[in-house]
Amino acid sequence: MTNINEHNCRENNRTKSDIEKYGLSVVVIEATGYLPAFAYSIGLWSKFNQPEIICFGLAAQTLHSLINYVADLVKSGQIEANKTYDNILKSNKVEFLNVDRRNINDYFGVAIDFYNSRDFPALQLVWTDRNNKFPWETDFEENLKYRQPLLDRNADFKFREPENLGIFTTKQWLELDRPVLKVVHESDGDWQFLTEEPIIEEDCKLVALKEMVERDKTLNEIFDLDYGEEAERKCVGGKWKRTNTE
Repeated sequence: MTNINEHNCRENNRTKSDIEKYGLSVVVIEATGYLPAFAYSIGLWSKFNQPEIICFGLAAQTLHSLINYVADLVKSGQIEANKTYDNILKSNKVEFLNVDRRNINDYFGVAIDFYNSRDFPALQLVWTDRNNKFPWETDFEENLKYRQPLLDRNADFKFREPENLGIFTTKQWLELDRPVLKVVHESDGDWQFLTEEPIIEEDCKLVALKEMVERDKTLNEIFDLDYGEEAERKCVGGKWKRTNTE
């Protein structure tokens, strides 16, 4: 059986080989039922002293090709943050955002293992909708809203849902300040944030998701819990154990 260290070593060797041969390695993460596909580069920082690139919400093959194409522009210093480009995607404008360092850990896992550090810069390529509107602009297409998490912001609230989304918790959390030790993301999209006490119907409360996160920032650690998954921990700040819901 392959242990984690052997697996990481093989991954690092493959990444190093790609960087030596192509100038970078590209990691592609397929979409889940809940989260969009994304891809990012490894090697631009170590080899060219340029930020790594990440992009979300397109087909996996498109993301791979796009990262490779943009990497050539980055290597030659042709890319700037917060500047609009209309010559990278055929029908859409794009802009590059500086990724907040607090968001690095959530998306650049292989790069972190390779560099043995989270201390590297990154730019996010953000694309427009069919009307050439960016996600932060008025009238951006609603059905595309959650395909591009904006990594230059939202580090204090990482969930993809609106801050005012109603979620289920308990009277023990709301009134007695008991810690949340179990989180359930139901297959229909509902969230439950539960304390260690047995669930009783009359104890259930509906509150805004933002209120949960404001009182316990460590809940951001399970923002990417997929539909039909749950996570448990022994204490606030403890490691979450993720499983499929029964």
